[in-house]
Parts: sequence; structure tokens; C-alpha cells
Amino acid sequence: MPTPSDPGSGTGLMPPTEAPHPLSAELDTLDTPELLRLINDEDATVAAAVRTALPQLARLVEAGVEALSRGGRVHYYGAGAGGRIALGDALELGPTYGIGPETVLAHLAGGPAAAARAAEDAEDSVPDPADPDRPVAGDLAIGVTASGRTPYVLGALAAARAAGATTALLSGDPAAPAAAHADLHVLLATGPEVITGSTRMKAGTAQKLALNAFSTALMVRTGRTWSNLMVTASARNGKLRDRAVRTLVTACQSTPEQAAGCLDRCAGETATALVALSTGASPVRSRTALAAHGGRPFAAIRALVEEQR
Repeated sequence: MPTPSDPGSGTGLMPPTEAPHPLSAELDTLDTPELLRLINDEDATVAAAVRTALPQLARLVEAGVEALSRGGRVHYYGAGAGGRIALGDALELGPTYGIGPETVLAHLAGGPAAAARAAEDAEDSVPDPADPDRPVAGDLAIGVTASGRTPYVLGALAAARAAGATTALLSGDPAAPAAAHADLHVLLATGPEVITGSTRMKAGTAQKLALNAFSTALMVRTGRTWSNLMVTASARNGKLRDRAVRTLVTACQSTPEQAAGCLDRCAGETATALVALSTGASPVRSRTALAAHGGRPFAAIRALVEEQR
């Protein structure tokens, strides 16, 4: 049975993610269990590739914290599978951490329609220079491309840097051309795919792991959790409401009835209920304190407690 591959390094004009995999040359002769084992063996190498990139990923988180702390935004730019992975990560931050879509924005080659139907030719274009949501000075722009040479991402990073934004690249090629436009290059060295060039596989998995880790650490470092609890999550359906009540019970040492009642009075806003339960403030005062402190419950609670002294 083949064993997982060595990710290798860049080779001339061909990025590692486009190279033929030496262990899958006879892929179409394998039976189903062998085929699945080979895919799974290769998938098992992805976490190690992301771990190797953790020092660069930590620097990226700090760049994101700096951008948000000075009122800036974080932008993801990608095309194809990588762009859709980035879009998915950005979309989940609203319901999970209560941030608005203006805080972390995903720009996908081909526009929103490319999220539902692939528009692969769009990756050869560059972002609209007149886009009102384009990066500006103080923002962080992150390009996501396995090959490191997608024109859409190159154009986005070049424009973002020219505008004064901090720029970063997530790629699978140490010699990625797009790195020339990036202040930070996070290398996810997953190497050749089982299906040559099918970067929705290992490269895509690495992108998802890296972006999940980046955005989660960013939300924690900017005060949008309480311990390990999602205290700024929405409570817009039955499952989420039940989770919000459990969260408030744990965070505030309240009864389920107290937590549910406060959540109702706070219009289902978990963070507002947390501040109200913790300080005795009204929903309106709690909501105002949160707004004054960037939606960060700990900062809002500390400010209200200081007022009450």
C-alpha cells in the first residue's frame, strides 16, 4: 500500500500542488478500500503541514488583531475552491461571534454568483478597483490560493498594498509569485494531490484548517468569547437559543430560568444578556455598553462595574 508523500518544494514554473503524485499513478486500478486508504493517508498529512505554518499563522493573527483594534477590517480574496472556503469561513463569523459582515469580508472571483456555480474563468481577472469594499489603509488583506499565482489574488494583494493595507498570502508554494505582494506568507506545504492539481483536496483542507484557526484566534484575541464560550453568538433558532441559555448558565452561574428570562428581555442577544446578568444593568444599558466597547462583553462588563463603584 502506498504511504503518504513528502510535500516537497517549488520546482520551477510548476507549483507543488500541481505536480503529479508519485504514489497515485495507478489510482484507477485500485479497488475502493485501497483508493479510500490512499486518500485518507494523504489527508492525514495536512494537519502537520498546518502545524509547520503556525509561527506565520500567529503573526497573521496579530496583524488581524492590530487591524481590528484600530477600526480596520479583514479581507479574504480567493478564486475557485479556495475562494469558496474563505467565503464560508467569513460567513460563519456572524452567527458564531456576532460580528457584522463589514468586519471580515470575503471577496470571491466571479462575485457572489460564483459561490453557487463555479466561474473558473473569473480567476484570470482582477478585482474591481472601484469596489466600495476594497481594502484601505489600516485593513488586512489575505489572499488564498494554492498555487500562489492566481491573477485575481495577485491583483488584489497588489492593490491592497498600494492602498496602504497590510497584506498576507496563504499558498502551497514557497516560490509563490503572489508573495511578492505580501507582507507575510503563510506556507501550507501539502504537496501533490492524489488527483493531480485537484486542490480542493489537501490544499483546500489545509486552507480551511488555517482560516478556521486564524479567525477563531482573532475572535478570541479581540474579546468575543468568555472563557471557551460563544457569548456573542446569535440565538435565532431553537438550537441556538438552547445553546445560548446553557452558555449564560455556565458563564453567569444563573439558573436556566433566569438565563432564559434575561435572554428574552434582551431580544435574544446573548452578549447583551451576559452583560445584564453579570452587572444587573438593564438590557438597554448593557447593549449601549457593548456598543461602546466594540461588542466585547468583558470590556463592557468591566466598564459597568467601574461605574457602579
